[in-house]
Amino acid sequence: MSPLAAPRRLWLAFRFLHTVFVLVRRKDSFLFLAPLPPQGLKDAVLTLGVCFIKLGQVLATRADFFTEDYLSQLRAIHDEVAPMPEADFTAAYALAFGDTPPFAEFDPIPLASASIGQVHAAVLPDGTKVAVKLRRLGVAKRVRADIALVRAMLGVFTPFFSSATKNSVEAVLAEFSAMIVKEADLSVELANLGKFTEAYSHSPVRFPTPFPELSNAHALVMSFETGWRIDDKAALAAAAIPFPTVLYALIDFYIEQMLVRGYFHADPHPGNILVREGGGLTLLDFGMVKRLPADTRVAMIEVAKSAHDRDYEGFIAACKRLGIVAAGADPTEMMEFAERMFDIFGDASLTAASMQELAFSVLASMKDLPFKVPQDVVYVMRASTLIEGLGTCSIENFNGVKDILPRLRHNMSRALGAEAGLFPTLRSELTSLPLTLRRAKTVLNDLSESNLRVKVSPETLEYVGQRLGQRLRPVATGLLLLAAAFLAALTAGEYAGPLAWGLFGLGALRVWTGLK
Repeated sequence: MSPLAAPRRLWLAFRFLHTVFVLVRRKDSFLFLAPLPPQGLKDAVLTLGVCFIKLGQVLATRADFFTEDYLSQLRAIHDEVAPMPEADFTAAYALAFGDTPPFAEFDPIPLASASIGQVHAAVLPDGTKVAVKLRRLGVAKRVRADIALVRAMLGVFTPFFSSATKNSVEAVLAEFSAMIVKEADLSVELANLGKFTEAYSHSPVRFPTPFPELSNAHALVMSFETGWRIDDKAALAAAAIPFPTVLYALIDFYIEQMLVRGYFHADPHPGNILVREGGGLTLLDFGMVKRLPADTRVAMIEVAKSAHDRDYEGFIAACKRLGIVAAGADPTEMMEFAERMFDIFGDASLTAASMQELAFSVLASMKDLPFKVPQDVVYVMRASTLIEGLGTCSIENFNGVKDILPRLRHNMSRALGAEAGLFPTLRSELTSLPLTLRRAKTVLNDLSESNLRVKVSPETLEYVGQRLGQRLRPVATGLLLLAAAFLAALTAGEYAGPLAWGLFGLGALRVWTGLK
């Protein structure tokens, strides 16, 4: 990087993060700088490349952070960049395959080029056509440098965030950082592809077949898959493949991934989903694969069930268990928000555009509600948003509440494990009954001997800490004012007496308001 390029890159990175900060905080400016306009933010992301492109795509899911004009620009960011220069390509190819590459033919012109790597067509000596994903030269080093840069600059802004917003920003960054580092190592993608193929071997969805003996951290060799992009409506229509059938097959597969198995492909943008002849799906690019803990899946199931049943109280409780609503959120305000949103998305007479307009007006009026994004949910939101985007672009009146919730409800029993059958489930419950009774006896004994310990969740501790801080802050201020009053009373001077009484009055008032 040239000496002039480094300062410009630092400035662009600062302006990107500064804009995110100003928009999240809903300010007009910060440090005497206004935020970049929507197009300017998109241009900055594309210029910065690699990490910032991925980060911009993740931020595009945050309707609680950004207005629609910014979201539309962030959603338009595609991970498509110019191919590597010839010298870089030659060096990257040699790094991956050495002096004796295993191909009978290799097309140096890439089929696709992204920030992490580019894909080439090749032929093995036995005539098998393969796709070769070649990592960009120096991309791993750039990723680590970009993450360090983002972390350092965020240190300037995060002290000004509220606790809930700070947690959301840190969760997005933590999950993003972990995922992008893995994505830059193609041996991780190879492992993901192998695990995914094994986990979903029963599924009608197809995946590329990897060639582990030819792959490494710098290159991934896999079978060459053909088909149309899922958003190529003209090609699907010409092949007499109904788009709704394809979309609902994709939705059902993602329900299986997220709620039943807990192992899901986190980057379902249209370029990664092919439709084969006959309407079958092929999933590509396994750099972003996420595993969800069982408790997160159960909380997601509770959210889906209560949403389907329009149980707003249960919905808010489930959102708190999932961690997307702060423990101290006002239940009445949250239920009002949930009811208004479900009324909008449940109205079959509204077009997709009018639904979006109404939803954003509700979001704008509820910006101060304490939403959070736990680390496990960051890529769930991204994948869900991308899939819903496919539907809204191609099906009139499509939305997640009206069109996806019923399918979630239909698969609820499988997600909860009921597919094992009633009698095995009853047998399991009866087997665990003695242990449950023993635990109950232990709790009663501990209670009678004053030895009972209660485990409090981190979210509850955080809420209690915030409430204590709100209570103690005016008390501490009042005590300082009282101390200043006594010091003023001890000093000699014409105005010492009135000053002391004034400070005493203010201090007493602050202590009283803090304790009342």
